[in-house]
Amino acid sequence: METGERFPDFVLQDENGDTFDSKTLEGTRYVIYFYPKDNTSGCTREAIEFSENLESFKALGIPVIGVSKDSVASHRKFIDSKNLTIKLLSDPDHVLLEASGAWGTKMMYGKETTGTIRSTFIVGKDGNIEAVWKKVKVAGHVENVLEKARSL
Repeated sequence: METGERFPDFVLQDENGDTFDSKTLEGTRYVIYFYPKDNTSGCTREAIEFSENLESFKALGIPVIGVSKDSVASHRKFIDSKNLTIKLLSDPDHVLLEASGAWGTKMMYGKETTGTIRSTFIVGKDGNIEAVWKKVKVAGHVENVLEKARSL
């Protein structure tokens, strides 16, 4: 998916097992990011950095949502063990991951594999993508997203 395209509608379960419908975000700018796996080093660092900066995003009226194929129970444990404050959604069948282009072939430890491609989107109030980061490197990423959000 690219800037200007409409972000797909979605209905997924959150870390509490509650249904989260993207329709509740209509008229709201939000950050949605896709990551490979709970409790792994890069994913943990990214989630902690989004949580540490959540108040800055909230001050801009921007919620932050993380999505992976991990289960609801895994998300709950991840949030509790790392004191995360962001919303995490479970996409076990990778429906949204695929629809957003965050699922596909990638290199991992020198081998080609299929899975989650670390990606972040800022979705505008009109539901269209305002910014996109693909194949994200965690270091400095959250700062870049926040800087872009401030400029919108």
